[in-house]
Amino acid sequence: MSRNLFVTGTGTEIGKTYVAGLLVKTLHDAGLDVAYYKAAMSGNDRRADGALIPGDALFVKEFSGIDQSLESMCPYVYEHAVSPHLASRLEGNPVRMEVVEKTFREVCAAHDYVVVEGSGGILCPLGYDEEHIQLEDVVRKFNLPSVMVADAGLGTINGVVLTYEYMRQKGMPLKGILFNNYHAGDVMEEDNRHMCEEMTGLSVLACIAKGDKTLSGIKAEDVAALFA
Repeated sequence: MSRNLFVTGTGTEIGKTYVAGLLVKTLHDAGLDVAYYKAAMSGNDRRADGALIPGDALFVKEFSGIDQSLESMCPYVYEHAVSPHLASRLEGNPVRMEVVEKTFREVCAAHDYVVVEGSGGILCPLGYDEEHIQLEDVVRKFNLPSVMVADAGLGTINGVVLTYEYMRQKGMPLKGILFNNYHAGDVMEEDNRHMCEEMTGLSVLACIAKGDKTLSGIKAEDVAALFA
């Protein structure tokens, strides 16, 4: 059975998939058997035959170079770029925890490490019809430790501290913060890093600039140690 790590963020479009890809690539480049999993994926394009392309999964697969099948990476793929609970209302095929559990366990059984990416921020609902499923239900069910992805720019202190406080109160362990879109030497972003560490007690594990192909400041063995 694999060791796993959940990647959450302070919101949507802050680079969770990019950072998840960096985590997968870091372990893959180090020779470790690592896979990617996301329970529900919204905002996907279609192939010429009409089939949906799981865009986040495709990015991680191509970016990291892993040979995991796209089909095993995500059981629920939606076209509309909205929360999965709404996408399933518009398109059908609502998220069911038994399906998430079955597909996640299959990935865990086949690999040594699994990076699990959330949808949106930690409060994003995956399903809100007959079955209410929040991301935190997935985190708890599979006992996942988490890392938080945050944009390094203006407004991040509020988002980081609110996410940290919510997860702390709900008993979801956080291992650290990954700052995305970071500009070394920027006074505000340097202060954001300091204030986020000061106000949460968490370490910023890595600062990632746009276009980075590797995680700087953290070794592969230290990344692997985040998984449980």
